[in-house]
Amino acid sequence: MNKKQSRILIGPAGWSYSDWNKILYPVPRPRDFHEATFLAQFFDTIEINTSFYQPIRPEHAEQWVDRVSRNPQFLFTAKLWRKFTHEEGATAEDEKIVRAGFDILQNARRLGAVLLQFPFSFHQSDENFERLKRTLGAFADYPLVVEVRHSSWVQPDFLEFLASQGVGICNIDQPVIGRSIKPSDRVTAPIGYVRLHGRRYDTWFSDDPETPSHERYNYLYPENELRPWADRIRHVAETAKTTFVVTNNHFEAKGVVNALQLIHMLSGEPVSVPEELRHHYPQLEAIANAPAKEPTLFPLPPE
Repeated sequence: MNKKQSRILIGPAGWSYSDWNKILYPVPRPRDFHEATFLAQFFDTIEINTSFYQPIRPEHAEQWVDRVSRNPQFLFTAKLWRKFTHEEGATAEDEKIVRAGFDILQNARRLGAVLLQFPFSFHQSDENFERLKRTLGAFADYPLVVEVRHSSWVQPDFLEFLASQGVGICNIDQPVIGRSIKPSDRVTAPIGYVRLHGRRYDTWFSDDPETPSHERYNYLYPENELRPWADRIRHVAETAKTTFVVTNNHFEAKGVVNALQLIHMLSGEPVSVPEELRHHYPQLEAIANAPAKEPTLFPLPPE
């Protein structure tokens, strides 16, 4: 494949987080403000997270397509409903409901990939391999990517199977504990995929009820940890036609910061930086393509 044809699309996982207010999103919000429209000014992809918890409603998919319409390069990726990856007993009706939302995005040419994210507990076995095959078969008309987190899957037969089906493999960054999968730059399909989860070793497998769930993703990658990933992303893009890079370390918009830094590292060009964000993360000033706006000064009331 001609390298000039490859595309690298970088963006955050999700857009609806209350802790992003005043850090990334303005408060109060302007009239008709929508998070996806805002992010599509800075990124060419967003991974839809809500589809993991429940299927996308068609009317919402239609709205999202409209919200990103000003960016012709933009593609969503979306996680498959957890009923197919984390639970048992998904039905034909469940598949129909999932398709109702995905088809809107697909028909609008805004669906870049559907991500099948399996948990660490999903080890390679004959039974799990068959379950994976059934799920891939059910959604074979979508561009598919598989994310597994247990190293038992890092076997030639598994990767060869994905390649034979035209299904992508997700390269992940996660705390490497026990048999966790280590960083990689594998490609099994025209779609390349990278997900950065952060490196919170202290909370990754925590079952402490006192630890908020968002603490797993409360991690800001320093530049020295991002640079090896920039090299891996370049390597993936040498083979893949389209490479998606998703930053899932979402707490307090840290993934947005790291996504902007990766865009800068890979392009070598300054990037557009959201105004709110640059005040909370001053390291972005070094890669911004424009100086910060001067604060509005209001006259003091008479004494």
